[in-house]
Amino acid sequence: MTSLLIVSFSELRRDPRVQRQIALFADCYDVTTVGFGPAPHPGVEHVELPGDTQAWPSHKEYLLTGRYRRAYWAMSAVGVANERLADRVGTMDVVLANDVNTLPLALWLRPRRGIHADLHEYAPREKEHVRSWRWFIAPYQRWICRTCLPLMASVTTVSPGLAEAYEREFGVQAAVVTNAAAYEERPVRPTGSPIRLLHTGVARANRRLESMIEAMAEAPEGITLDLMLVPSEPGYIEALRAEAEHVPTVTLREPVPYAELVDTVAGYDASVVVFPATTFNLEHSLPNKLFEAVQARTGVIVGPSPDMAELVTRHRLGAVLEGSDAASLRAVLDTLETTTVDYWKRNADAAAHDLSAEVQVRAWDEAIGRIAG
Repeated sequence: MTSLLIVSFSELRRDPRVQRQIALFADCYDVTTVGFGPAPHPGVEHVELPGDTQAWPSHKEYLLTGRYRRAYWAMSAVGVANERLADRVGTMDVVLANDVNTLPLALWLRPRRGIHADLHEYAPREKEHVRSWRWFIAPYQRWICRTCLPLMASVTTVSPGLAEAYEREFGVQAAVVTNAAAYEERPVRPTGSPIRLLHTGVARANRRLESMIEAMAEAPEGITLDLMLVPSEPGYIEALRAEAEHVPTVTLREPVPYAELVDTVAGYDASVVVFPATTFNLEHSLPNKLFEAVQARTGVIVGPSPDMAELVTRHRLGAVLEGSDAASLRAVLDTLETTTVDYWKRNADAAAHDLSAEVQVRAWDEAIGRIAG
């Protein structure tokens, strides 16, 4: 069998995108995985990186003086990977490298047939809202993209907006593989009263989740909103909970395991997926929660983010807000009716196959197949 090494500096068992790659290739390639945490799949060999190692550059001297190659190989996670993969240099057929921080390592491995890069973010602007990141890390990220991406056999990324940016800035054509959820056969549940809205995801201040609570404060009767949030920044969920105490139609509930997420979403009528354009990656995101809503057969309410707006409009999955603020959301809530939500749900059912992971991952299958020859 053709040997395939899948590398990601993430905890593989908790990385849905990498999990989909492993599941896709485990039966038809001799797969080895490299990443944090225990083995992510019983049918693959796994090289575990210690959880206390770091996959971001921290040597300011190297970063400030533009010695980016030294900054990369000085990262502790890269150093361990170097040691544990030394006997595989030149022996693997194909490497599937996730995110730009694995690309120099993939090139060092010198796979016999080539490397496919799967880019989960637009790396040069990943944390552009953090000043120190813009100063120290952004130039380093651009260096990796400039030097490594042209050497890739093929590239994929998560949305059309990110693909256009990689081509515009680095001349690299990237196919799009969305963060789609697996297809589920599921009935369409009629919308009742109240109309139940849900927002799931990571609680980060730059997403301005408080605007949803503000919109609900003056929303018409017969609509509720649950927030199911994963902690990310100290104190932010607590601040949201304090604000929600004054809005009886808003509830913060505990997150559920990923395996139970689509079933949980299916108990609601529409998912609210609204991000302000505080960063380039947020503006052009096509997040998991959008596709989980489709498989749950719920409607969606999205902001004016161009990639989400285009997909929702094309498949008639829900409403696209004029802005990402509370007033824009409230304008939609003021006219929301059960018949409208039922229409969204039927359209989600019609689009569920085309927007499923099984269809989306074909681009990976084709790319790796071409490299494997």
